[in-house]
Amino acid sequence: MDYGWWLASRASGLVALALITLSVGVGLAMTGKAFQTPGLAKTLMALHEHAALAGLIAIAVHGLTLLGDSWLHPGPVGVAVPFAMDYKPAFTGLGILAGYLAAALGLSFYARRRIGAKLWRKLHRATILVYALSVVHTLGAGTDAQEPWLRIALAVTGAPILYLLVIRMLPAPQRPRPTRRRTGTSAMPGAS
Repeated sequence: MDYGWWLASRASGLVALALITLSVGVGLAMTGKAFQTPGLAKTLMALHEHAALAGLIAIAVHGLTLLGDSWLHPGPVGVAVPFAMDYKPAFTGLGILAGYLAAALGLSFYARRRIGAKLWRKLHRATILVYALSVVHTLGAGTDAQEPWLRIALAVTGAPILYLLVIRMLPAPQRPRPTRRRTGTSAMPGAS
């Protein structure tokens, strides 16, 4: 049974990372107007929201199943308090912070009307930190961190996110201002 807890925590952590990656990638694509097909925006919004919520559930399962790991034996404090776990405290702490940030930002969608859309959008930009912290946590504390398949998967999924982030951060191209035609009043006929 000990192996089962380890396997469940490992699998749920990888699923959480995949879902957060999907949600962040789709979110960046939507804000960058990468997909302008009519009707696609609604589908992408649903995918973005569902992936984020499923990612939160996978994060919770990842933390809860770690409690059953007899080798790691983190205890509730080790799973809930950043940097309190004995096993690679810096990397596990960053993972716990990513989980809390994911919960706060993901669930803030439902408080958007209360806090205002403008503030919500500003806060929601921090979602990229959830992704970055998750990758650092995975590479620093993950059991499979040295496996080529994981590193390749992170590179393949990270490249489009990096591209979309750079596109998002670039200033919008300036449109040329229309020139106004001047109508001359000083050269009126018959004026001397």
